[in-house]
Amino acid sequence: MDHFEMPSGKTGEYHYVHTGGSALVVPLTSEGTLLLVRQYRYLVARESLEFPGGGVKEGATFEETAVRELAEETGHGASQLELVGCFNPFNGVTDEMCQVYLARGLHPDRAASPDDTEDLELHVLGPEEIDARIRTGDIWDGMTIAAWCLVRSRLSI
Repeated sequence: MDHFEMPSGKTGEYHYVHTGGSALVVPLTSEGTLLLVRQYRYLVARESLEFPGGGVKEGATFEETAVRELAEETGHGASQLELVGCFNPFNGVTDEMCQVYLARGLHPDRAASPDDTEDLELHVLGPEEIDARIRTGDIWDGMTIAAWCLVRSRLSI
């Protein structure tokens, strides 16, 4: 919580969530498909189909987080990791900034496994399938949709 003063002189309290940021990875296979994970989201009591990602832990960089989350959630590493953009997922509530990476040159990497609280199911979808699932509401995670908006036009498939 912060105490603040507006230019008009009015004061108030601002409650928000502070984070160290997050990284989201859009993993592109050599066949032109993409890897997503389906997992249960407790706060909304439903499953979500989304790109792998997670919060930046103290002492880690955004890129290190992207590499770790890709391995933990999909069992893959990438020979190329390109930063494609950055966004704030909910600017009235959190100061979090999310960096989005496009991962290419995927290869198996079983060195890491999901957190104990994660039960993940890997899905492989084509770009048109992702577009369709966003339209139907099967993909409803805002961070995944924002990342897809940043990456979609960069794909030459």
